[in-house]
Amino acid sequence: MAIQVNAMEKSSTLRSPGRRKFFRSAAGALGAFGATFWADETLEAALQNTNTRSKPSDLKITDLRVAVVARAPMTCPLIRIDTNQGIYGLGEVRDGASKNYALMLKSRILNENPCNIDKIFRKIKQFGFHGRQGGGVCGIEMALWDLAGKAYNVPIYQMLGGKFRDKIRCYADTTESHDPVVYGQRLKARKEQGFTWLKMDLGIDLMEKVPGTITRPADESIGQGGRKQHFFTGIELTPKGLELMSD
Repeated sequence: MAIQVNAMEKSSTLRSPGRRKFFRSAAGALGAFGATFWADETLEAALQNTNTRSKPSDLKITDLRVAVVARAPMTCPLIRIDTNQGIYGLGEVRDGASKNYALMLKSRILNENPCNIDKIFRKIKQFGFHGRQGGGVCGIEMALWDLAGKAYNVPIYQMLGGKFRDKIRCYADTTESHDPVVYGQRLKARKEQGFTWLKMDLGIDLMEKVPGTITRPADESIGQGGRKQHFFTGIELTPKGLELMSD
């Protein structure tokens, strides 16, 4: 009887040759579907803690804005470059220069990819100059590096070749004074705060009230911090003035 049943099952199987193939194909399809399903689910889980907002190749500059910070301790125009993906970069128009040095370049950087830093810099560097007149170009380049670092999620030093040190020595500026004694006291106070590197803005205004130290036209002002010293102004330190400045 058992032999007869097995023969009947075998006969039934032979009469339906596509049945086994069908189930084999269905299992394969189900396996493929399952593999795809689980692969998608794994990929989705893997990206849960990943910032996918930034796609560097599709970044475009959409705006440049300025916020002027006053008395910090000097005027500091800070710029922000915005993009079509919501990330932005910050920069500073150096040394209290006019915000217009940066704003005049806005039309030249719109729709550019901020990650193309060297390309943009070569495009705008002709509008810079030495001193404060380079503040706009420098501020924009600073903001572009900030943007690129955020887009690729790496420190800017890594994009420039890697880190050289773990810490740096900071210097402290010191508020100027027309009185050399007061100036010295302020420098001493900085040292007592722990600073070992001091910046001193020693201008010829320190000699302004000392007779015989400066020659100048009667109507020519020395200006803040002696910054107006220039051979076209006719202002010069005498040997006495030079000696006192060295002291």
